[in-house]
Amino acid sequence: MQALRLQPRAFKEGIETVPVPQVGPLDVLVKVKAAGLAPGVLALGRAGMLQALPATLGHETAGTVEVVGEQVKTVAVGSRVRIHSNVNCRKCEFCLTDRDQTCPEAGLMGFQGFTKRKGTLFETYRDGGLAEYIRAPYWLVDELSDNISFDVGAKLHEVATALCTLRKARLKPGSNVIITAPTGAVGTCLLKLADLFGINRIILVGRSTERLEAVKKLTQVRVDIIALDKLSENWVTKKELARAVAQAIPEGADAFIDLTPSGTDMWQALSGLGTNGTLVHLGANSSVLPLPMVAIMANCWTIVGTRNHSRNDALTVLSWLKTGRLNVDDLITHKWPFGEIETAIEKIRDRSLPIWMCVINF
Repeated sequence: MQALRLQPRAFKEGIETVPVPQVGPLDVLVKVKAAGLAPGVLALGRAGMLQALPATLGHETAGTVEVVGEQVKTVAVGSRVRIHSNVNCRKCEFCLTDRDQTCPEAGLMGFQGFTKRKGTLFETYRDGGLAEYIRAPYWLVDELSDNISFDVGAKLHEVATALCTLRKARLKPGSNVIITAPTGAVGTCLLKLADLFGINRIILVGRSTERLEAVKKLTQVRVDIIALDKLSENWVTKKELARAVAQAIPEGADAFIDLTPSGTDMWQALSGLGTNGTLVHLGANSSVLPLPMVAIMANCWTIVGTRNHSRNDALTVLSWLKTGRLNVDDLITHKWPFGEIETAIEKIRDRSLPIWMCVINF
């Protein structure tokens, strides 16, 4: 079969021909119909930061069941399914308290391992879904109702991550929220979910007026935008963003959801976080937060780091999609066939297209 693979010390992914995975007694073999293409895994791969290589990339997968193991009773051949890519031990304190994404043995199929332990399930199921077939343990296979497309089934991962982020923000009905860098997959999902959280107002902070105006239409909540392309060339040194946010919400926001992937300049927007507010970071930014501890103390801020989502987050989103309480079909803005995946990767990297969610079809 054809698969998008990354080899050790290669620093660049490539299409390879590999065997179809062998199915064990507890396994399910899925013929892939749609797989998400996310910038994070591509960036880490090029930076040489992915572990457990060689591996097939892709942690967002949906398709039809081709083969089931002899002990599998809950999944049927021919079923439309999505794969929950978070592999964990299923028995530690974190796994048993709806924090399984932080399991000491956790890893994301087709993405990253978060442990150096040997003999974990992740070692067996590290290959992801940017391939013609994927193997997964039966308990990580979720059936898709007919109203959920394969594309949405694959990208459900992003929606569940956004749900987890909002839950970490400790929002109450009527809350005001600042979101930075909101025009990608998770940011657009946050806007879709805002209607279900009773949020009063959202302030979006990003680079492009055009792209911010496009995403603000995704929610019924009041949205105001602060675009960097409307500030002066010297906005960083003049602290223009800090002033703009403080003026926009003088009472202070209840939460600041930070999706900024790099740099510290966007963090000027923290001027808008109110007393007792919560800062939630999901951007994987390696920069040092330029924030004195006294500011955290004086404002009684809570700072939360979050990644991925729990099994329950994914099942909640799956239920909302099935019942029609949530619809994210319009977030799938770009699709490419697997044969054109190199073009898709190039477009994601050069940011020339306003991509919210990108899917590869098989």
